[in-house]
Amino acid sequence: MIERIHLRIVHAVEQHGSLTAAAKELCVTQSALSHSMRKLEDNLGNKVWLREGRRLRLTQSGRYLLNIANRVLPLLDHAESKLKQIAQGERGTLRIGMECHPCYQWLLKVVSPFLDAWPDVDVDVKQKFQFGGVGALLDYEIDLLVTPDPFYKSGLSFNPVFDYEQVLVVSKNHTLASVPYAQAEDLRDQVLLTYPVATDRLDIYSQFLNPSGVVPRLHKTSETTEIMLQMVACDRGVAPLPRWLAEEYCAKLPLSVVRLGEEGISKQIFLGTREGDSDIEYLKAFTDLARSYKHSSP
Repeated sequence: MIERIHLRIVHAVEQHGSLTAAAKELCVTQSALSHSMRKLEDNLGNKVWLREGRRLRLTQSGRYLLNIANRVLPLLDHAESKLKQIAQGERGTLRIGMECHPCYQWLLKVVSPFLDAWPDVDVDVKQKFQFGGVGALLDYEIDLLVTPDPFYKSGLSFNPVFDYEQVLVVSKNHTLASVPYAQAEDLRDQVLLTYPVATDRLDIYSQFLNPSGVVPRLHKTSETTEIMLQMVACDRGVAPLPRWLAEEYCAKLPLSVVRLGEEGISKQIFLGTREGDSDIEYLKAFTDLARSYKHSSP
């Protein structure tokens, strides 16, 4: 029978690289750890690891078990934490996953009054997930996902909280600064600056460049909005951003905002949650509060 300790052992060995390090992490002896895994292998009739010198290599069965561990352990840990919090009369922690790089400024404006209203609820923001945002939500790594690209799946609910327009930010003296709107062809000889997101998930590609078969001269990425826009202000490239955020920075830097195409690119920000969590009061309160800020920031 596969037990929780087996999953923890496989996960710890994969993380730390050896039985010795895994045993130390799990606070058990190496012999006890090895005995537990040998017993599991005997029961299943499958090897979990193969030895290659001093290293352990997962077998096909071992990789499958690791995959189960990655998915099940966060769920069990979350359940234990939640039950302990209930027993102690605590609300818990709202874990927010971000798939929207430029939304941090907006999120801060929502988090502050939320923390004031819910003093017994902490907030934790996560950006990188083992299985992606939707996978993290399904696997209980996070409780709420902020995303411009909802992926509708059984058991999940996505609620729009505000609309925005995706625009192009250029320097004040850029040739595009004076045009009523940019065309895809205008970006063919430009350096495009974006957040480090796969191009198939960037609206500037999927909704603007790709339909016209245009590829920019160079595509560079930046983790931070401030550095990206400093580059734009110094004529080192152009950057797509939500209009509300772009106009905020235009007040600080020599930048101009240009519409992408005659009709522009319209987008929405969604909050994704698990349908089974619909009765959690503080989660619903956060969503309601987020909606109330849809006109004040964007």
